[in-house]
Amino acid sequence: MQTLASAARAIREMVPDRRFGRVVAVRGALIEVEGLTGVAQIGSRVEIQSPSGKVEAEVTALDRGVALCLPFVDPQGVGLGARAELGAGQFTVRPSAGWLGRMVDGLGRPVDGLGPLPRGADPQPIKAAPPAAASRTRVAERIETGVRTLDLFVPLCRGQRLGLFAGSGVGKSVLLSMLARWTQCDVAVIGLIGERGREVQEFIEDDLGPEGMARSVVVVATSDEPALMRRQAAWTTLAIAEHFRDQGLNVLCLMDSVTRFAMAQREIGLASGEPPATKGYTPTVFAELPRLLERAGPGAPGSGMITGLFTVLVDGDDHNEPVADAVRGILDGHVVMRRAIAERGRYPAIDVLKSVSRTLPHCMDDAQNATRIAARKLLSTFADMEEMVRLGAYKAGSSPEVDRAVALAPRIEALLNQGKNDQGHAAAAFDELAAILAGEQVHTDGHDGHDGHDGHAVGLAA
Repeated sequence: MQTLASAARAIREMVPDRRFGRVVAVRGALIEVEGLTGVAQIGSRVEIQSPSGKVEAEVTALDRGVALCLPFVDPQGVGLGARAELGAGQFTVRPSAGWLGRMVDGLGRPVDGLGPLPRGADPQPIKAAPPAAASRTRVAERIETGVRTLDLFVPLCRGQRLGLFAGSGVGKSVLLSMLARWTQCDVAVIGLIGERGREVQEFIEDDLGPEGMARSVVVVATSDEPALMRRQAAWTTLAIAEHFRDQGLNVLCLMDSVTRFAMAQREIGLASGEPPATKGYTPTVFAELPRLLERAGPGAPGSGMITGLFTVLVDGDDHNEPVADAVRGILDGHVVMRRAIAERGRYPAIDVLKSVSRTLPHCMDDAQNATRIAARKLLSTFADMEEMVRLGAYKAGSSPEVDRAVALAPRIEALLNQGKNDQGHAAAAFDELAAILAGEQVHTDGHDGHDGHDGHAVGLAA
């Protein structure tokens, strides 16, 4: 029966006939192909002959009998009259449990030098529709991330989608690695979209480590690769996550970053003739963002869930720039990381007062909610008076509430400070936070007072 099923799949995937066209123009990265009228569609695969071999491309637009194609690799060598063959169907991948511990590119091909990947039984479309709203289950129970700031103030639930918003160099990659290693899940699927090439191995070996890699599939498209490959890598990340979700597993999907996906889509749109809209981003960018992000979340009854963590690289530390604003409206919560907090030495540099989880308050019990709210109120009071305290303009004793905030806020900051190898535990963190608010002297559980980034002692907010 297994042999018959395999034979049936092979027959279904056979190409009944072959269609050819020819290259009539090459404009930058855009390749124009004639002769595919009536058969080429948006998203169709095209293989173009060149002296160095076949160049895989995708149809991104159609214009009066001409198929506009963008390649997945550098189109060096493609010339006028080159033969272009239409591929069969849309792009698919065939993930399996044998993909765990492996690194693949945007088309699901191995790039780690460890040999071929075992093929799964069924093809998974790279670009799939999100589950129907009426058939999705609800977000499930709270899960521990191991990051005390998140567990205390911005909790993550199974099936939730959370955004990590930060400028460059604020520590979001290290935070992402902590979440990849410590967050409770069956499988982690990590998409490194537009990442610096030299940082890929550093992330896998130093940040993720053998333990984290063993339960992960990493999808990589570096910043030097064509825009189409970067966009495809984001879609492939979700396709692999959907495969494991459909097996009934709870999947953690990490993507760094959604901004680079949006930038790749902008390049594709501009090359295909779309007009720029908001700050140079084309309309399809804002159409594709919800299609991508909605694929994460709860699945249908009987399947698993995809818990999504997506980083957003805010341009010039402007958290209201177009992509950040659009993503914040789609996701179920946002974590804001601020450069000022990183500069004073507290990591992760999460701004508790500007971060929100839309699963609150239902995902915490009454005692935890009371502790969280009291701590936020105290930190808010301290933030309002911080400059006056630093300048010496505030006189101690003027306000008992401010005096209490000045005394306790640095201790809360010390609790939130965490190195990349210092895993936290939610129950213990709540106990410590409650003890701080009660004015008790507590000793943190192994917090080493180092940020895990440069090995120097962390300064507290004063």
